[in-house]
Amino acid sequence: MAADIFPRKKPASSSSTTVQQYHQQNLSNNNLIPAPNWQGLYPTIRERYIYCDEIDLAADTVLATLYAAKKYIVPHLARACVNFLETSLSAKNACVLLSQSCLFEEPDLTQRCWEVIDAQAELALKSEGFCDIDFQTLESILRRETLNAKEIVVFEAALNWAEVECQRQDLALSIENKRKVLGKALYLIRIPTMALDDFANGAAQSGVLTLNETNDIFLWYTAAKKPELQFVSKARKGLVPQRCHRFQSCAYRSNQWRYRGRCDSIQFAVDKRVFIAGFGLYGSSCGSAEYSAKIELKRQGVVLGQNLSKYFSDGSSNTFPVWFEYPVQIEPDTFYTASVILDGNELSYFGQEGMTEVQCGKVTVQFQCSSDSTNGTGVQGGQIPELIFYA
Repeated sequence: MAADIFPRKKPASSSSTTVQQYHQQNLSNNNLIPAPNWQGLYPTIRERYIYCDEIDLAADTVLATLYAAKKYIVPHLARACVNFLETSLSAKNACVLLSQSCLFEEPDLTQRCWEVIDAQAELALKSEGFCDIDFQTLESILRRETLNAKEIVVFEAALNWAEVECQRQDLALSIENKRKVLGKALYLIRIPTMALDDFANGAAQSGVLTLNETNDIFLWYTAAKKPELQFVSKARKGLVPQRCHRFQSCAYRSNQWRYRGRCDSIQFAVDKRVFIAGFGLYGSSCGSAEYSAKIELKRQGVVLGQNLSKYFSDGSSNTFPVWFEYPVQIEPDTFYTASVILDGNELSYFGQEGMTEVQCGKVTVQFQCSSDSTNGTGVQGGQIPELIFYA
């Protein structure tokens, strides 16, 4: 077969771990990738790469092409496939690509998948792709210490996976079978760390827990002498947000900064992929006050994230965090627009001595003025003093 498909390449040994695992997964009910259409892939790979060094990949064939490149030892094609997958990586496909990156023994891609899953955990867990992962990948995600998600979201995602797994195994969609397919992975969900309301209105009424488990967890929340539990009772560490502060000083003057529904905006670019979680904003310079803030993040005019929320400022020159519903993935070497419309006390702090470039750990952030800014904010001074992000 190798001579027909790749006449100039030596096929990998039939004992290759990757090849064996691929065949095992495709022979199982828990199938993740359709078996490759070798006859369909042959003309593209042979004519465009083997003979012409032209690589033209597509989302629906890239995994099968990567398998072929691994099997027949075409390293440059394999690298191109991995680069394609990294470029298209998002919360929607990160869990499936995590499973495949481990299968294909691509540690760099695995690490990139984990970065997305950790930072955008709730989006990744709610994606359709999460239900397509194999059991081993499910366990590794549920065990993850740095998942940035509420535990009730983790619990609901596990139940969604169990429902699809029952269908894959031709089992009736019953509570008992959902628990059966989850097996010991159920105890990787840190149910005792949920908010009490989440547990009482969600997990406790799901039917998946036994009566004794439910009673013991309620006692764990309320009793001085807590029972022993099979569930992990220590909260996940999650991710520590980083803050990029772009001003070297701040000030206030009487009637200096008015809002009146106008937009304060700034453009920024990073040299590494990060996830913007929110902005740090100034507050009142005349004592404590409440502000309403509409924050927005755009790329080339397309809104990627927005949120409307309130925050309380204590009269100090500190910044106060305002968060997006979900962290927004930011690609390197592209300018994005951060905007805010504030409503509150007109006498507020504002930044001065702004920097065009700021080093935040291993991430370099560049700033430039935005044409969307209609309220005076720019690189040298104004609002939006901080970007809050995960890296």
